[in-house]
Amino acid sequence: KARKRSLSDRRVALQRARMQPRSHPMRIRGLNLATGVVERLRLLQSSQAKRISEKLLQAGWRGKDAMVVYLFLKFALPLIFGLVAVIFLYLLPVLDVSPMSKLLIALLAVLLGAYAPDLFTANTVSKRKQKITKAMPDGLDLMVICAEAGLSLDAALERVGRELRQSWPEFADEISLTSIELGFLPDRGQALQNLAHRVRISGMRGLVNTLAQTERYGTPLSQALRVLSSEMRTNRLLKAEEKAARLPAVLTVPMILFIMPALFVVLIGPGALQTIDALRGVL
Repeated sequence: KARKRSLSDRRVALQRARMQPRSHPMRIRGLNLATGVVERLRLLQSSQAKRISEKLLQAGWRGKDAMVVYLFLKFALPLIFGLVAVIFLYLLPVLDVSPMSKLLIALLAVLLGAYAPDLFTANTVSKRKQKITKAMPDGLDLMVICAEAGLSLDAALERVGRELRQSWPEFADEISLTSIELGFLPDRGQALQNLAHRVRISGMRGLVNTLAQTERYGTPLSQALRVLSSEMRTNRLLKAEEKAARLPAVLTVPMILFIMPALFVVLIGPGALQTIDALRGVL
């Protein structure tokens, strides 16, 4: 009972900490406006709601509010971009173009507003995956130390999340959430699968499979994590060597465009000037 009560208090504290940045009055009014529009149009009941929710989870945005803001922007931005384009093209003729060009520019503005939330979300997901990938070797080393010190899986994940909160906040956030889910979900394997579902990278899938194997078969946690950490560091070194090997081919085009013309001027320029002077003397 004490364990259950402590977990409940911790969940309330985490929820309060996550809701604290939304306490600004302007943010609350904007969120209420977005919620009203989304509920009136019944956008949450669309067939794409589940796919959008998974995408937002991968970007690190959880909860109903993130879904509401995304759907509101998806609905409002095409109207806003189209209205701005009409104002600048027809009411304030900034560009002197043909009517067909004005229509095409307005349509492009509407399409840009429609796809802007998707592009921003995809960019956020990509950056988050890169940061988590870079943080995984350090996180695994800390997990190995915690496991060798005798900590359980829940305590090790909690400690790693607390230690990496400043240096790698994205990785620490996912690990801390997994530690909480391991404490209150009835199926511990489901908590690990949720981690792999939120962070869809190969390294995280390997970590989840390793942790699930230790939970199911009782294999030594520290040894499995040490092997996985070594493999990840080797993969990171191989990627760095691959980028270094690709560098000469990448530098070929800038060298041709910027270095070779200057080199030709330095080498051929004096001879060309002397030839011109000699031809002038003859003529």
